[in-house]
Formats: sequence, C-alpha cells, structure tokens
Amino acid sequence: VARNESIYQKFRDAGEDRAILLGLGMVIASAMMYFVLGITVLRSYADSVWTEGSVCIVLNSTITADMNCSYSCGLDCWRGSKYPCLQVYVSVNTTGRVSRLSHNEESWDANFECFYVPKCQKDTNAMHHIIVNISERLKPHHQVLCYYDPSDQQESALLTRQYGHSPVFHLLFWPSCMLTGGTAIIFMVKLTQYLSIMCEQVIKIER
Repeated sequence: VARNESIYQKFRDAGEDRAILLGLGMVIASAMMYFVLGITVLRSYADSVWTEGSVCIVLNSTITADMNCSYSCGLDCWRGSKYPCLQVYVSVNTTGRVSRLSHNEESWDANFECFYVPKCQKDTNAMHHIIVNISERLKPHHQVLCYYDPSDQQESALLTRQYGHSPVFHLLFWPSCMLTGGTAIIFMVKLTQYLSIMCEQVIKIER
C-alpha cells in the first residue's frame, strides 16, 4: 500500500509541477502581449485626437491627380507605381465644420490629402478600380458616421477609428483571458496542495 501511495504521490507532484509551469507560461505570455500592445496599439490609441463621433454629410468626392508609391519586387528591390487620389470633403453635423475625410489613422498618416491609400502594387488598374468603387459609395449628400477632433486642432475627420474603443477591447480580450486562466491554474494548484497538507495533518492527529 505504501508503495502504491508513493507512486501516486510522484504522479500527483509531477502533474502539479506541470500545471504550475503551464500557469506561469500563460501569465508570462500575457504579460509580453500586454507589453507589445502597450507600446504599439495603446500608445496610438492614447495619441489619437479623433475621439468624438458625429454624422457627416458628404459634400464632394473627387478623384484628383495620381500619387506615387513603391512596392517590393524582391530582396532589396523596389519599383514605383501610381494610385489615384480620392479627396472627400464632408460637413460635420455637430460642429458644422467642413473637413477632409480620411479612411482611418493609417490612411491619414500615409497621405492625409487622400481618403484611402491602397496597398501599392504593379497593377495600377487594380488600384484604380479599388478607388473608383470607394468613390461610388461616397456620393454627395450621403450621410456617414465619422470621427472628429473636438479640440479643433486637427481639421481632418475619420470614417473609422483604427484605435477606437472596440478594436482595443478585442485586442486586450485574449491576453486578459490568458492572464486570468494562468492565474486561476496556479491558484487552484496551490489550493489543492494546501488542502492536501491539511488533510494529511488531520489524519495524523486522528491516528
């Protein structure tokens, strides 16, 4: 019987050690994900000035001059191409201000004069087709939900926020679940060990 109890104790200890390592691994992985998100997404979210939502009325949607871009054609190889620049002007209902509309923060950073900057490629017709399709959806007098800077420091408005509340929540959801799961595993193992020690002490006292 003692031998069987010894074998059972070894298997139990090995299982507990693996469970603790799993829990610690999940906690460390979630901490690293929090760190990466903190220096990328959360920093961009904090720096974003387009915090207020409003209804915007499209005033003008025009494809203007072609813009230069470059695409990769291999290792240390870059070639030039062109895409049409779609300029969209809207009236922000809340403020009555006329603003140039950009698709999101990334498009604004790439070229604030154009509504959308497609991924540069060799096929200029494909990029032109993308821009034309977008312009067809942004006809004058069309109403869209947009985001603007309430401090009026930034004149442009955004159609969508790349770093809004909802995207940030979804990005933080899985690291939070991993952190909670890892912490719960460690807690349960430690609780089991504590209860096991207490039971052994009770048994010794009764004997």
